[in-house]
Amino acid sequence: AMTPSDALAAIIGKGPYPRTEVTKKIWEYIKKNKLQDAVNKRMINADAKLKEVFGKAQVSMFEMAGLIGKHLK
Repeated sequence: AMTPSDALAAIIGKGPYPRTEVTKKIWEYIKKNKLQDAVNKRMINADAKLKEVFGKAQVSMFEMAGLIGKHLK
């Protein structure tokens, strides 16, 4: 199980969580807040909370996993 950073915990809650659960919770948050890009579904548009985790306004699905990994220990 991995412990999320404070920025990530603000989105998924305090851990620890297995990596698969972290990914699942991030996707629930993205879908609930309609953050998937309407034109290019592979892109995620970050809101204020996700921007703290990603470090930028838009990331691809593939890039997202690496950026989330930096917030787990």
